[in-house]
Amino acid sequence: MSQRVGLGFDSHRIAPGGQLILGGCVIGEGMHFVGHSDADVLLHAITDGLLSAAGLPDIGELFPNTSEENRGRDSGEMLSIAMARVREAGYELINLDAVVQLERPKLAAMKSEIRTRIAEILAVDVSQVNIKGKTGEGIGEIGRGELATAMCVVLLQKKVSGTVLMD
Repeated sequence: MSQRVGLGFDSHRIAPGGQLILGGCVIGEGMHFVGHSDADVLLHAITDGLLSAAGLPDIGELFPNTSEENRGRDSGEMLSIAMARVREAGYELINLDAVVQLERPKLAAMKSEIRTRIAEILAVDVSQVNIKGKTGEGIGEIGRGELATAMCVVLLQKKVSGTVLMD
C-alpha cells in the first residue's frame, strides 16, 4: 500500500480572555480556545489526521492532557513532532484539506497566513495545505460563538529509498 488517508477532528470551547490561536497564528484577542495545551483546534485536527494516516497513536496518546509537560504547550510543536514520526514511519505528505467551523472571526482574510504557517511547521510547500472556514450561521454552539471545530483529511505517500512512490 503506497498511499494512506487519515481523518482528524477536534473541538474546543471558546472563553473570554487571552488570544485566539488557530493554525499557529493569532487570529483574535479577548477570546481563547479552552484546553490543556494552547488548544489550537486546527493544528490538533491536522496532527490527528497525520498520525491516523500513518497508523500511529493519536494526539491524546502522544500528548496526554494529564501530563503537566503538555499544559499550555504550543500545538505547533506537537504537530512538528507528529510529522517527524510520520516521516520516521516512511511517509511524506501529499496534501491536506481542513475545514474550520468558527462563527467569528471570519477566516477569509487570514487563510493565506494560516496556510503558510502550517506549511512551515510541516516543512512542505504551501500548495499542499488547504484550509476552509465555515460559520454556524448563528445556530447552535458554533453559531453562538461558544465552540469551534476542525476536521482534516490527509493523504500520505510511502517513501522508498528516500523517494516518494508514484502510482
